[in-house]
Amino acid sequence: MLDPEILARVQFAFTMAFHIIFPSLTIGLASYLLVLEGLWLRTKDDTYLSLYKFWVKIFALAFGMGVVSGIVMSYQFGTNWGPFSEFSGPVIGPLMAYEVLTAFFLEAGFLGIMLFGLNRVGPRLHVVATGMVAVGTVISAFWILSANSWMQTPTGHILQDGRLMVESWWDVVFNPSFPYRLVHMVLAAYLTTAFTVGAVGAWHLLRNRDNGAARVMFSMAMWMAAIVAPIQIIAGDFHGLNTLEHQPAKVAAMEGHFETRTGAPLILFGLPDMAAGETKYALEIPKLGSLILTHDWNGEVVGLNDFPPEDRPNATIVFWSFRIMVGIGFLMALLGAASLFARWRKSLYSCAWLHRFALLMGPSGFIAILAGWTTTEVGRQPWVIYGIMRTADAGSPVAPMAIAGSLAAFVVVYTVVFGAGTGFILKAMAKDPRHAHAPHGEVTRTGSRPVADQTR
Repeated sequence: MLDPEILARVQFAFTMAFHIIFPSLTIGLASYLLVLEGLWLRTKDDTYLSLYKFWVKIFALAFGMGVVSGIVMSYQFGTNWGPFSEFSGPVIGPLMAYEVLTAFFLEAGFLGIMLFGLNRVGPRLHVVATGMVAVGTVISAFWILSANSWMQTPTGHILQDGRLMVESWWDVVFNPSFPYRLVHMVLAAYLTTAFTVGAVGAWHLLRNRDNGAARVMFSMAMWMAAIVAPIQIIAGDFHGLNTLEHQPAKVAAMEGHFETRTGAPLILFGLPDMAAGETKYALEIPKLGSLILTHDWNGEVVGLNDFPPEDRPNATIVFWSFRIMVGIGFLMALLGAASLFARWRKSLYSCAWLHRFALLMGPSGFIAILAGWTTTEVGRQPWVIYGIMRTADAGSPVAPMAIAGSLAAFVVVYTVVFGAGTGFILKAMAKDPRHAHAPHGEVTRTGSRPVADQTR
């Protein structure tokens, strides 16, 4: 028999997975566009303007698909998760409304100028519009991460008449896990953009290593990878320690620890078995788990078996999704280090194996974000609001076949619509960025000098 709770969770996970890949690109891409336009104004180098016009079209497509997919998600709170919405609406509702009133209105208000206004408002006001859109994307992440973090580490509320009411908005917004999640997600978005840009640049360099615009985008992307990937690893460590403090069962599932141990090993790989309560065929490094989690070789790591069975997340899923995320993070850092070596050897633009590596890593940011969100959300189970409301109590009394039917419709429509949109994006990426120059009137009016095909 179909389980309506599982179906509702799968439907939300499916729509969420489609949605998150677009904001994860546009958050970083908006800031990248701001940097490109700023460099164009400062240097009068039309290569930056060509890259701006090349990427702004891709940004517009991704932004539009992100908006459409996000609207669908909000409706599910009322259809599949009515009890959750009623119980926590006074807290979650305003946070989502603030995202619309601040971030989305700011983005929507300046997006038209950003896309079509360079000839009309001039370059200096145009860069302000680009900046406002970039700020709006980060503000959007701020509010969405605040809402999700509150569900993970709820504070600042009281229970009144069977509903959660806000006691302190400061404590709600800046809940204990929010700063770590915000930093981790924004850095992930910037890395996602960097590796997307780097892959496109690498693809064009493999076709023509003298392509000046491709050289610029590849160089900028590799600087971002070399600098931000190590920072993200450090930020992830702090985020993990915060999770250990507030959600120890999630960390036990992530690490594959079922028994509480002092001097716990780091389990690199294995097969967590929820029924048996152990990780089988574990490949371990002695004591390193305790060192990472407690910063003490002999620190105690609480195992999953110390929690009631009904409060344990599914370690099989969380264990592997966490390793996918971490593994990709180290590959990102490796590519960044390899690019520094190639730059030192003055072979950044001629090293074919580096370009192939970068091309292979193009979708890595999206995969890491999906794996990270799987770790976060599955690891929170069986709670929808951690320690307060169980997922089993949050669902609407909807017939399983109704949810299954709408899920099937989502799968078909999303595959067609967003598949076509993604195809348009890939087609745009395949075009030579040198051909994205602004009309001659724009260039001469701003006093810039054309330097297409320059080498760096």
